[in-house]
Amino acid sequence: MYDLAIIGAGWAGFNASLKAKQLGLKVILVDKSLLGGTCLNLGCIPTKTLIQSAKIFNLARQASEFGVNLSSPTADFLKIQERKDKIIRQLQSGMQLMLKDIDYVTGQARLVSNQEIRVSDKTIQARNILIATGSKPYALAQFKFDAKKILSSNEIISLKLIPGSLLIIGGGVIGCEFASLFAAFGTKVTLVEKMPQLLPGEDSEVAKKIETIFKKRGIKVNTNTDAAALNPGDFEIILVCVGRSPQTEGLGLEELGVKLDQGRISVDDYLNTNISNIYAAGDCTAKIMLAHLAAYQGISAACNIAHPDKREPATSPCVPSCIFTDPEIASVGLSETKANSQGQDIAIHRFDFLGSGMARILGKAEGFVKIISDNKSGVVLGAAIIGPGATELIGVLTLAVARQLNIADLRKTIFAHPTLSESITEAIK
Repeated sequence: MYDLAIIGAGWAGFNASLKAKQLGLKVILVDKSLLGGTCLNLGCIPTKTLIQSAKIFNLARQASEFGVNLSSPTADFLKIQERKDKIIRQLQSGMQLMLKDIDYVTGQARLVSNQEIRVSDKTIQARNILIATGSKPYALAQFKFDAKKILSSNEIISLKLIPGSLLIIGGGVIGCEFASLFAAFGTKVTLVEKMPQLLPGEDSEVAKKIETIFKKRGIKVNTNTDAAALNPGDFEIILVCVGRSPQTEGLGLEELGVKLDQGRISVDDYLNTNISNIYAAGDCTAKIMLAHLAAYQGISAACNIAHPDKREPATSPCVPSCIFTDPEIASVGLSETKANSQGQDIAIHRFDFLGSGMARILGKAEGFVKIISDNKSGVVLGAAIIGPGATELIGVLTLAVARQLNIADLRKTIFAHPTLSESITEAIK
């Protein structure tokens, strides 16, 4: 009998298996598809690889601004896709090596009891079970996926040709990233969002800035708009990305009595379900669907299973959000809007990248750093960044929010010059 059986080899399950092994547990990892789950095979890694190629292509077209003369650059999308696939294979090989001494089984898992899992014709027995089955693209009844014209984010990453025109339904993180990506390659992009702003939930000033930048680059942005009002025949490809839903079907959870809430697995602060030896982590709990939170939860669940007498809550108020548009966007903690809605007395500290030496050097001076602090104590409550290196810069401010540093602490920190990171101290002068 195993100490722990993990269903799902994505970022939550994979990290949980490594931690559990480190803690001395006998572990088996089960997945119905490819090692690495959505993040490695269909999400984070492939999309960011394609986005990097788009950024290089953009940079090549702007080379003359840096005094470098190039002949007209072209994008070989097949080679771009080959590079993406190669990176996925390389990372997957590395993950397989890391799973040494951990049993790994491929197949559809179904819980037979709270200590038994059926995978094909094999029965796995385990004292504890961790479900980490991730999520899947949410479908719209009026725009059903057909893997030809109407695509989810799963299919669009494998296109062989750059589409001439693209309708993106959903102006959230995924929609904005793909809008930025395909517009860079010359696709005529129309982006539709039902809510009043792009990136609902993000800082409103950041959302307005990216909308302005998108429009400058020829992307048609329609907020407060229902896609049903548009003619699908006007577009070569339609990408539907209106969110993701937990992937919990076929696991036998209902029959076993595991509590679900609209398809998502209900867990407490320790990631425990209503059945004492069954845990869940990552997107299938639908708390916040981010790979880095899934990894954090997976590790936390493994620790709580290995040491039930020393369980710790897996709650964190400062989960950074990173959006790999061009320019990048990142945020953590409270936004200005949320802080105001809560009636908090806040101070806003802001610095525009137009004043950054390094941003000018890079030719990426659009955007700003915004830091929110408590007006009395100076404690950093949150931050939002749009601009070069935003997804890296947010790490410093995530630490500040997590450790409740105040503005005085940041002012005492010396950042190197010329760097993008010194924009943080420039914001709080």
